[in-house]
Amino acid sequence: METVSIVLILLLAVVISSAVSRMLPVSIPTPLVQIALGALIGLGVNQRVELDPELFLLLFLPPLLFLDGWRIPKDELLKDLSTVVELALGLVLLTVVGMGFLIHWMIPAMPLAVAFALAAVISPTDPIAVSAIAARVPIPKRMMHILEGESLLNDASGLVCLRFAIAAALTGSFSASQAALSFLWMAVIGIGVGVVLTLVVTRAKAWVSERFGEETGSQILISLLIPFGSYLLAEHFHASGILAAVAAGVTMSFAEISRQALAMTRMGRNSVWDTIQFAANGIIFVLLGEQLPGILSGLDETVQMTGHANPWWLAFYVGAIMVGLAVLRFIWVWVSLRITLLRQAQNGATPPRAPWRLVATMSFAGVRGAITLAGVLTLPLVMGDGTPFPGRELAIFLATGVILLSLVMASVVLPILLCDLKMPAEPSKQAEENKARIAAAEAAIKAIERAQHALSKGRNDADVYATAAVRIMDVYRERIENRSLSDEANGATLRTDLIERDLRIAAITAEREEVFRLARNRKVGSETAKKLVRELDLLEVRYK
Repeated sequence: METVSIVLILLLAVVISSAVSRMLPVSIPTPLVQIALGALIGLGVNQRVELDPELFLLLFLPPLLFLDGWRIPKDELLKDLSTVVELALGLVLLTVVGMGFLIHWMIPAMPLAVAFALAAVISPTDPIAVSAIAARVPIPKRMMHILEGESLLNDASGLVCLRFAIAAALTGSFSASQAALSFLWMAVIGIGVGVVLTLVVTRAKAWVSERFGEETGSQILISLLIPFGSYLLAEHFHASGILAAVAAGVTMSFAEISRQALAMTRMGRNSVWDTIQFAANGIIFVLLGEQLPGILSGLDETVQMTGHANPWWLAFYVGAIMVGLAVLRFIWVWVSLRITLLRQAQNGATPPRAPWRLVATMSFAGVRGAITLAGVLTLPLVMGDGTPFPGRELAIFLATGVILLSLVMASVVLPILLCDLKMPAEPSKQAEENKARIAAAEAAIKAIERAQHALSKGRNDADVYATAAVRIMDVYRERIENRSLSDEANGATLRTDLIERDLRIAAITAEREEVFRLARNRKVGSETAKKLVRELDLLEVRYK
């Protein structure tokens, strides 16, 4: 009952924090509100949440990374793949090495392997925190796609580096060649497990659905089990469960294209995953806040590990780590962007300069969040001989400070940098959309003709089927005609479509309100009202 009560309190805190962040007159990121609310829970509740590192990693990271890999736009990711790889792999390795030596130099009492472990957990970025910070100042789509792709890959690379650092701390030895071979094994087998398991499951699921029908609930449950299965199976083979979860998510997006699911399954599954993402990310930040009182209560012991007596040294270390992270990221982003501009320069022309605001925005967008907290909490409690893991509490404090400071700094600076930020113009996808809509409409007309002939064959009222088919096909022919116009005429048609959409939404809203009124007055039954409202909701989703 205590565990259930804690879970319910955490979920309630996530709901309240989301509402509070929208009610505040100033733009405060939801993660900061969740941390503050978690701290209040930690102060007001005697019962503390004891976090098991391995259990924490298993519960939160596989589904979140799986969903990131599933939903990230693949075309946009491939377009900026070189930039994403430079940020996600090169910058992570630079951060782990550079910050590891810096932390060990500042705090000699922290072993070098533990310093590398801390550097590894603060290297991944969190795009969810960035999007929450910039909720009222839109981030350019291309920049957000780069940040999402970077986070997707650097989560895995940072946590793999963390695993090596922990192994070095536990064994007291480190071999570069052995680490390279282990990394290759973990990466290849981890990715292979995620891909193979997802393909096997989706094909088996499609085979069963084709022959025996599809059950929406079971399909959704299967999608929830895939990331955990990939993670556990990869860990069983001593590979990277993190990479397996990411690979499973990417594979899922391609598998879904070739193996269709019912419309109700897709809609229900999206709703379930949206809820899981919202709850999991929120709970992580609430848990961070809930742990703060305990972390601060042991501040005296923590600061003694550094060889100082004044707790303000801890604040200095957090600030120094943030400065180091910012400098490394700024230099790497500038060099990466400069190289990209040089590659794009043609015929020996002088490439344009890298806009400083763009570089600064990408640098400050490197906010640490849920993955950093999840990673640092996985540090072992004890060494192999049973002694306490050296510097664990100090590493947790410093990582927590980096998360909080990066969130605060980004919430102040990012809206300023994003205001009127000009990104390179993106090519319009309207022609691509028109082509797809025309092809889909032509396929629909052919299907209607075939269905009409099949349904009306041998019937006396065949003209009724023909009339109905013509009426439906006219809608598709009008769509083809509208999407086949010139660019100028197409622009006018799009404006008309927007006006028509607003009018349709207004009409749907009025319909739904009337249905609710009839249901309240008991002029229609609840089942009838539920059916009509569901139809209207589906129509509204279509136009939004």
